[in-house]
Amino acid sequence: MKVLRDTVTLSGRSMRHIQRSPDTIITVAVMPIMLMLLFVYVFGGAISAGTDNYVNYMLPGILLIAIASGVSYTAVRIFNDTQKGIVARFHSMPVARSSVLWGHVLTSMVSNAISLAIIILVALVMGFRSGADLTAWLAVAGILALYTLALTWLAVIPGLTAKSIDGAAAFSYPLIFLPFISSAFVPTASMPTPVRVFAENQPVTAIVETIRSLLSGQPVGAGIWAALAWCAGIALVAYFFAMRAYRRVP
Repeated sequence: MKVLRDTVTLSGRSMRHIQRSPDTIITVAVMPIMLMLLFVYVFGGAISAGTDNYVNYMLPGILLIAIASGVSYTAVRIFNDTQKGIVARFHSMPVARSSVLWGHVLTSMVSNAISLAIIILVALVMGFRSGADLTAWLAVAGILALYTLALTWLAVIPGLTAKSIDGAAAFSYPLIFLPFISSAFVPTASMPTPVRVFAENQPVTAIVETIRSLLSGQPVGAGIWAALAWCAGIALVAYFFAMRAYRRVP
């Protein structure tokens, strides 16, 4: 299929840019790793999360922060391609129009997966242990991939519409901050009522709780459906508005 061939070709182009500048993946992994070190070895002793192994508790939130940080580079790459006329050049060539965006999306999926693998390896060194079987790990990988896909399509919108490169990247700041107002680092029961109500009803909490249960080998219950619904809903809405913005690009 032409769209698939063009998507793979264009994603290869984006991946070569990352290979020439590996600091993209390193930067995405370093900040969450530093947060993990800070919370485990500095704040961990003062935080009551109901578990003896705090790195097990906080790892899902760290992974979501890494994804939010990583997709900002997608917005920047799309912004640069748009401003430099590269997107317009592709439109003048026999290239499937949708593959221009899907190439960036696929690159985001691969580069974020590498960053997440690095973070999990560091967590293992720090004492992270999982009771999950292969099926649970595949479920975790699927949820993380769906969350990455959702945020990547969200990143496409400022990549196409921002007026500056700083504006293209800045959209990710609220997404990076969102896990801090969730159950990612402390149980929501310890929060003031207004904050707790928000924390318990925002997407990150549902996703974090589901991943945490899967990694610990515990039943996930109906929470997994809420997590999947949030990821799918964000992805669909973001895709709609991203394609709407893309149609306005010459």
